[in-house]
Amino acid sequence: MDNSKIRDYIISPNLYNKNLTQELSGIDHFGNKAEISVIEERPLTIFLNDQEIVTAMTIGDYPEYLALGFLRNQKMLTDNDIVEAIDFDVELNMIVIRTKTKTNYEDKLKKKTQTSGCAVGTVFGDIMDEIEDLSIVPMSTKVSHLYDLSSKINKTPSLYLKAGAIHGTILCHKDKPLVYMEDVGRHNAVDKIAGWIFDTGTNPKDKILYTTGRLTSEMVIKTALMEIPVLISRSGFTAWGVNIARQVGLTLIGRLRGQRFICLSGESNLIWDVDLD
Repeated sequence: MDNSKIRDYIISPNLYNKNLTQELSGIDHFGNKAEISVIEERPLTIFLNDQEIVTAMTIGDYPEYLALGFLRNQKMLTDNDIVEAIDFDVELNMIVIRTKTKTNYEDKLKKKTQTSGCAVGTVFGDIMDEIEDLSIVPMSTKVSHLYDLSSKINKTPSLYLKAGAIHGTILCHKDKPLVYMEDVGRHNAVDKIAGWIFDTGTNPKDKILYTTGRLTSEMVIKTALMEIPVLISRSGFTAWGVNIARQVGLTLIGRLRGQRFICLSGESNLIWDVDLD
């Protein structure tokens, strides 16, 4: 692995964590014995104080960020809630987020909506309530930065390149990738980013979120709730995802490969600083 490709990341994929993959034997298309790395998948049950909230299937890294980010993106944790402790039991695959005072999760638990996210994403409450009056502060973005990010991220050693069957979500600033999270579900990966932002007090309003997965309504909503103004992907869109992005003023860019992309929301925020020929 070329360490120069990951040295500028605050958090990069951990290819040396043997708990995240498993070596399995089989046969290939020639009938020959073959060994490959396969992604681990394990349950993580998230508690908020004494209330069990959800069990997520995850690769198992950064459980504290996943739990914090999930609860933040569900608005079960707000800016007024003070987290006093985070207790993770590796044997029980359970994590408990403890707050100083009671939270408003009871109302959120009255309704669950299964989303389009792989590995069975779940959204509590009315999926549109939280973004009905939301308006993202726009951010100008250089097209050259999009190309630089695409190149840097695609060349970063990752669990995806090692084993496949996984999604990546990367928090970026201008043309620099900062935090690279991976998981079996793209919603888990973005929740880890949200948890890191919450835990570190990082300003999200001048950041870009890159995902390897589809630009669905869930991904757009999570990005908007995090107040990140730009969401980009190497993959495509859903119509509802585009509609929500336009509603909240999110810059939405898909099919970013090489020096090609499609922008379906926030076109006026792009700065064309590259040769268009």
